Order: sequence, then structure tokens, then C-alpha cells
Amino acid sequence: MMVRRLSAVDAQTYWLSAKIPNDSLLLYGFAGELPGLEQAMDVIRQRAWRCPELRLRIEDRNALRYPAWVSGPVGPDQFVVHDLADTTWTGCLAAVAGLFDHQLDPRRMAWRLHVFPRVDGVPGAGVGTVAVLQATHVLGDGIRSSELAAWLFGRGQEVAPVPAPPPFRGAALPWRSYQAARAHQQLVHDTEAGLVPAQADSRPTLRSNTRPDGVRSVRTVIRNRGELAGPTVTVGVLSAVSTALADHLRELGDDPSTLGAEVPMAKAGARKANNHFGNVGIGLYPELDVDARTARIVSDLADRRRRAAHPALLAANRASAAVPASLLRWGVKQFDPTVRSPTVTGNTVVSSVNRGPADLQFGELPVVLTAGYPGLSPMMWLTHGVYGIGDTIAISVHAAASAVGDVDAYVERLEAALGTTVGSAG
Repeated sequence: MMVRRLSAVDAQTYWLSAKIPNDSLLLYGFAGELPGLEQAMDVIRQRAWRCPELRLRIEDRNALRYPAWVSGPVGPDQFVVHDLADTTWTGCLAAVAGLFDHQLDPRRMAWRLHVFPRVDGVPGAGVGTVAVLQATHVLGDGIRSSELAAWLFGRGQEVAPVPAPPPFRGAALPWRSYQAARAHQQLVHDTEAGLVPAQADSRPTLRSNTRPDGVRSVRTVIRNRGELAGPTVTVGVLSAVSTALADHLRELGDDPSTLGAEVPMAKAGARKANNHFGNVGIGLYPELDVDARTARIVSDLADRRRRAAHPALLAANRASAAVPASLLRWGVKQFDPTVRSPTVTGNTVVSSVNRGPADLQFGELPVVLTAGYPGLSPMMWLTHGVYGIGDTIAISVHAAASAVGDVDAYVERLEAALGTTVGSAG
């Protein structure tokens, strides 16, 4: 049996999931209805068996040690075929939203594949087959989870394991902490000298950050890559979210002048954990015209990358990786998800992942779209996902009624801000 200790950041992600559920849902739409569903499922089962990273589960038996990844079988309960009462695309998305109520226990399984074999009105397909990979966040961030899903659906590139942390890292904590403190002093100096961008300001909470209440819904808007304005897909969507969300919040009585977004960003350097990213805050500048706003968003993203690449941030990561398991576990236990804060990193989340060429298949069915729905958290009850495969971009919305009121009214605003409609869905 393969045993590999979790990194500190992955262990923290795992322990926090008991307080803030954080499973990821990766949706893939395929054109057509499978005549031989079981045969196609068998192919996916075999591919899962051939990928060691898809045979992992967590073993966590000693409170003084970090949990470990252990290898086990791919079980039959990791594949679920759903018989929808409402076979429309809207009905399918409602069923997908319901999956958030059934979080996985990574000690039993780290992922599960949900299949909806006949869905009417799949964008770009008409009648289609929808598959949703539900994965515990500890198994991977957006990039890594997308690589695992792509392997299941036929892409040839194997997913490499993340190197195990070296043993006895706790002994390095004093030295790593000293290095981190010295590097932080240099960061302060470099920031004051204008050599490094300052840390992003926190923002006042808005309705989208309120305590959750009411129905939680997911929606998806489809666009062609070439029809999105902006220098990149991510920037174009951020600008559109600025317009739509500011107008929507203003109508609900909020002042959106300080509107900002929390954006997951890959960390610099080689991957040393399944979760190799950090969340950064950027302004959305709804009071500026589109060109000026786009320029500011581009500048903010560049500033966050520059600051994240400073040696002080790398030193801090190394120090965090050396924290003893018992100390980190104690720290996670102190976290109270019910405590409210008057300020936040962002008023919404916009997570963006390019899932590569449209080369995936389910049986003989070609992929036509991919989407995802970043989870909600105690201070964030409106999230957006931006996922591309080939030239098709899915812009997803996941929201609680308390955050946006009428979610369909908000999606209509977002559709208008995104421009020409190729296809949209409830």
C-alpha cells in the first residue's frame, strides 16, 4: 500500500472541510445520448484504476501526526447514475446544486462521478449526457482536479503525483520562521520603496457577503471565446461581473463603489501540494468606463502576481510547511465559521481555469462544454466560475437567495454585460 504524508496546506484544507464544506463540482457536457452507458462507464472505471492519484483516500489516525494519502481500490459506489425527474438542462443544474448537500468523506473516497444520461437542452448539444466529477478539495485545486477529470475522459497525459514532504520538517520550524521574519522585513522595505506592490486593501462587506439564507442555485452562461471582450477571458469576465453585480447590488440598496473580487491564483514555483494556489483581492471599479476598468483590473492582477513572487511570500510558505501537525490541527480547531467580519478580501469570487482543447469523450460522445461552481463559504454567498474547453467558455454563478435575491435577474444582467449571446442556460 502506497503511503504519502499530506502537505501542511492540504492537511489544513482537509481539516477545515469539517467546518466549511469545500467539495468541488466539475461539470462536463457531451453531445448525444449514450447507447451503451455501462460500457462507457467501464472504460472510465478502468482509467481510474490506471491512475494512482485516483485511487487515493486519507488515513488520519494519529492526532500528533499529519494525515497520509493511502492507496486503495476504486469502489463501485464512486459511480452514480441519476434518473432525473426533470430531464431539462435547468432540472439537471438543480440536481447538481443538490450535490453540495452531500459532501464526500475523503477517508472513504476522495471523488465520485455523477452521470446524468439524458438531458434535454444541453448548450451546444440539444440532447446530451452530463457528467459531474465531485472531488474533495484536498485532492486538488482547480488545475489539478481538471487534470484528473481530463484523464478520466480520455486525455492521454497522466497526472503526476505531488512529491511527499520530507520527514521531520518540524525540526526546521525555528530556522524557517527566522528566515521568514527576515524576508518579511525586506518585503516591508521593498513595499515602502515602491519596488513591490502593497498588499491589497480589504473591502466593506456587501449583501453578497451576508449570512446565507434561502435557496442556493447554480446557473451557467455560455459564450464563444472570441466574443468575450478584454485581453484575456478572465479579465473580460471580471469586467462584466463588475457591471452586472454593481447594478444588481445598487438596486438592492447597496453602495457598490468599493466592489472587489477574490480571485484564486496559482502560486509561483514548483507544485509541492495538491492545493497550489492563493486567493488575492482585486478591484472591480464599477464607476469607470469599460476600457479604464479593464486596464485597472489587468494592473491589479499583475500587482498580485508580483507581490506573490517576492521571496518573503516563498519564505512564509516554507515556514508554514514546517508547522508540526499538532499545532496546525489545534489552530484549525480554533477557527469559528460563525464569526462575522466587517471587511473581506472580495465581495464575490471569480475562479478561472482553462481546461484545454475539446478532446474529451464519454464513450463516443464528444465534449461540448465544461463548467464548475465554486463553493459558498460563511462570508461569501455569491461565486463565479469561468471554465473553457476548446473555444467554448462557461461562466457559472453559484448563489444563495440572501446574496442576490432573484438569481435569474442577476444572470440576465450578467448575460447583457458579457455581450452577444451564443447560448445561455438556467
